[in-house]
Amino acid sequence: MLKGKVALITGSATGGVGLSTAATLAAQGCRIILHGLGDAAEIEKNRKQLADEHNVDVYSYRTDLSNVDEIEALVTTIERDIGPLDILVNNAVSRNRGPLESLTREQWDRAVAVNLSAPFHLMRLTVPGMKAKRWGRIINIASNLGLQGTNNRSDYVATKHGIIGLTRAIALETVRFGITCNAIAPGSTLTQQPEWQIVEIMKTENITREEATERFLAARQPSRRFILPEHIGQLIVFLCSDAASEITGSPIAIDGGWLAGNLL
Repeated sequence: MLKGKVALITGSATGGVGLSTAATLAAQGCRIILHGLGDAAEIEKNRKQLADEHNVDVYSYRTDLSNVDEIEALVTTIERDIGPLDILVNNAVSRNRGPLESLTREQWDRAVAVNLSAPFHLMRLTVPGMKAKRWGRIINIASNLGLQGTNNRSDYVATKHGIIGLTRAIALETVRFGITCNAIAPGSTLTQQPEWQIVEIMKTENITREEATERFLAARQPSRRFILPEHIGQLIVFLCSDAASEITGSPIAIDGGWLAGNLL
């Protein structure tokens, strides 16, 4: 059903959830648009590997999502050279850690621009093409921290709450046009992000990686297991399917029981 669909996944060019999602959609026959600002050689290697492995068209673009002019130029180029988007996955993220007073103006502004404003502009620019085809799938990668709070993450929590609200609003605006708009709220996911925290626990407490991983997850996910990037990609494929055509405006948690445990 997804063969030939044009899918843009932001923050996908170098790894993590984005590249895993791109691979999962490529396996379904989608034409893939990678996005990222990483090393050009690594991006080209990933682009070619996806194209060769899945025998689909794969493109890549470097766009600073904090710059609205660049976002507009990206969509114009995609629609001119490839065609209107069918699937938009807003995955790119800016993260900061620290108490409120330690965050700089620049850190806050970039987090809002990348995590919230960029998805808004990408939806604003691509929804008309989806409406014209009367089919489209928008998936915004939020977080379980978009459904609850935590300390020392004010910019992340605020923008992830914002993207869930935006998801609900856009879902209602597009529901009569064959378009769905949902948010995925992952818990701790097995990417490079938690790696430094596990290493730090190993060093400070002089324990093994297995023990440090258990300690890290014990305060978060009752399952004591990381969410795997490929599981998020598989959920996205389901949300793009006909079976999910009546699922819209929903924040869908994939978090090993994190929210359930915190609601007890």
